[in-house]
Amino acid sequence: MKKEKVKLTTREKSELFGEGVVTVILLLLLNLSIVILINLVVLNNPSLENGIFFLKKNVTFGDGYHIWSWQKLFVSFMLVGDAVVVYWRLIRRYHQMQLSHVIHELHYIANGHFEHRITFAVRPDLQKVVDSINALVDSTVSAMEEERQIEKSKDDLITNVSHDIRTPLTSIIGYLGLLKTSNVSAEDGKKYVDIAYFKALQMKSLADDLFEYTKLKSTSNRKLSLAPLHINSTLEQIAAGFELEAEKKEITIETVCRPKDLVINADAKLIVRVFNNLISNALKYGHGAKKIALIANKVNNDAVELRVENDGEPIPKASLKKIFERFYRVESSRNLKTGGTGLGLAITQSIVELHGGTIKCESTPKLTSFIIRLPLSDSPNKVAK
Repeated sequence: MKKEKVKLTTREKSELFGEGVVTVILLLLLNLSIVILINLVVLNNPSLENGIFFLKKNVTFGDGYHIWSWQKLFVSFMLVGDAVVVYWRLIRRYHQMQLSHVIHELHYIANGHFEHRITFAVRPDLQKVVDSINALVDSTVSAMEEERQIEKSKDDLITNVSHDIRTPLTSIIGYLGLLKTSNVSAEDGKKYVDIAYFKALQMKSLADDLFEYTKLKSTSNRKLSLAPLHINSTLEQIAAGFELEAEKKEITIETVCRPKDLVINADAKLIVRVFNNLISNALKYGHGAKKIALIANKVNNDAVELRVENDGEPIPKASLKKIFERFYRVESSRNLKTGGTGLGLAITQSIVELHGGTIKCESTPKLTSFIIRLPLSDSPNKVAK
């Protein structure tokens, strides 16, 4: 985008014009003084006058036209000098006005108008300063927005944890209160204890997930227990562990590994946690699904692609961008009946990133896929793209 030059106000234009007029008057007075002084010097020095006359007589052009005249020569030099001085004075004054406009814009931005930018063009050296100021304002606004998001995230964390703890805790207190203050039958008593126990397990699950997530996020230099991990046998063992739960929901779990002997260096315990979270997520929220596929493919001899796919209901597009945020759920209400804490996918992302990998989610009416890229190298800091 081409930047426009600074638009001067009527007052500034008048000042610039006045500057030019005053400069021209002063220069004319100076020129007149110089001419008078030179004339006096020539008149008081006959030999100098004779020398100039000799040159005038000998340097001619055409029909005896004298091209040499000290008066014309000095006047020409003075006019050129005058033009240079006038230009220098005016351009200097104009640059001062540019700087004044830049300072005014800075004060405007400093007063809280952080969406404003200095868009006009100035002299090259000042333009570098203006561009740096715009870049600094952009970075400041970005940092402020990031800080607001962090603050909002903290507030959401407190709100969500409070809600998820209060809901089962209220039930536990309520049922224990019934057992304490009421004469209930043995059958009802057992029922109330079972409900209270189930609610307590939900609270423990939330506490465990919150602790695991915090530990993964706060320990950036956490050492992984890297060891060769045979992907095909790992996928088969994970699938077998979910077989009974999948059968209850009439879902089949398939495993595919290409090549069959694919091995990566990874922390086996954490990688299993990743698959457990993704499969549990598919079983809980993949409504109408008939199949869950665990797929591993070697990519370009330097990375492995792991997929967990299901053919259930698609995830809304608006939710895909937020799906890995802590405590975010696609469902509109924070319902604990599904047993979820909203931290599973956030933990999964943290584990993948700790291994130097990436994770994303794609969802269509036919298939929902969680796609993980992990490096085949020993270094967990090398992110697979």
